[in-house]
This record gives sequence, C-alpha cells and structure tokens, in this order.
Amino acid sequence: MTDFSQRRTTMVDTQVRPSDVTKFTIIDAMLSVPREMFVPDDRREAAYAGEHVSLGQGRVVLDPRTLAKMLDAVDIQGDEIVLDVGAGLGYSSAVAARMAEAVIALEEDPDLAAEAEHALSEASADNVAVVSGPLVDGAAKHGPYDVILLQGAVQRMPEALTDQLKEGGRIIAIFDESGLGAVQIGYKIDNAISWRSAFNAGAPVLPGFEANRAFVL
Repeated sequence: MTDFSQRRTTMVDTQVRPSDVTKFTIIDAMLSVPREMFVPDDRREAAYAGEHVSLGQGRVVLDPRTLAKMLDAVDIQGDEIVLDVGAGLGYSSAVAARMAEAVIALEEDPDLAAEAEHALSEASADNVAVVSGPLVDGAAKHGPYDVILLQGAVQRMPEALTDQLKEGGRIIAIFDESGLGAVQIGYKIDNAISWRSAFNAGAPVLPGFEANRAFVL
C-alpha cells in the first residue's frame, strides 16, 4: 500500500522548501492536504511528482512548486476571502482554505465541480464553497475578494475578474506569452491593477483566457 503521507513529506522537503517557500502556513497546509485525493484515480501514483497532473482537456493540477510559490507571493491571511479560478478537483482550494477564512472554488466543468465537492467534503475542507460557471466571469456574487488565484495560464486578464478584487487585494496568474510562462502578481491600488513579476512557470491556458485573435494583425 502506498504511503502517501511520506510522499507528502518528501514533496515538501524536495520541491517546496528548496524553492524558498518557508511560511509555516503553506508548509503545514501542503503537509496536511492529501493531494492524492484531488487528482484522477488513475493518476494517484503521480500525485506527488514534481510536475502538473493532467485532469484531461488541457486542464491540470499545478505542480507543487508552482502552487507553493504562488501562495507565498500572495501571502493569504486568516481573515481573508479567496477566489480560486479553475479549481479543478479542488486541491489548490483545499490548501488555500487552511490559510484563509473562506475559499470560493470556481470551476466551469460540471464533472470536475461535482468531483471537487466530494473530494473537499472527504478532506473536511468545510470553508470551501464550490461554484460552477465560466471562469472568465469570476464569482461576483460572493465577492469582492482579498485574493484571486488562477490555476492555469492566461493570455489576457478580463476586467470582470479584476473588478471582483478588493482595494488592496492581490491577484496572481501565470501569463503565457508565445509559450513562455511568467507568474505575475497584481495589486489593486486606487481601483487599478499594478502588476509585478514574481517567478517563471508554465501551464496550459485556462479556457476563455486565450488571447483575442481577432485583434492580431
């Protein structure tokens, strides 16, 4: 029988800590959340490898290093509300939920959303609410948010999403430019987003976040 708890420890020791992620809340969350419960059954053995785990149809669970560094950059606090865009089967939401007051897990694929609800319930992530709907629309009904996380790459950032960020809030995403990925964190100041580079990472582009080809000359 596979010892997933030992694999979690190894993941943190070999993928997370060496990436300069040292915040106790992140280390504790990634040691505590059973990643194998949030990947497809036939991918459980690959749950702790240092790579994205495919969910099918171009969707992935981000690799542990990338997620940990994104969480480190946004520095979620215990009284904050988080929107997790493209939550997939809910792993990132479960991890963020151990740092935040509450997490809204947004997923547009109804099958993934249903499975996420089940997995989050099994993992006792009681402060996560799964919401179904187009990722580009966000979840305005539950906002505004202190932090918005995007679980995949973007080529454009819709205003509908940044509008749901609180003044002083943070949004983080992997920006895909010609196949190269760079994580950027945006701070909402005076109702405008100020973007700063965080680190390099790649991922498939989330549905709806592709560049608008109509404007390409």
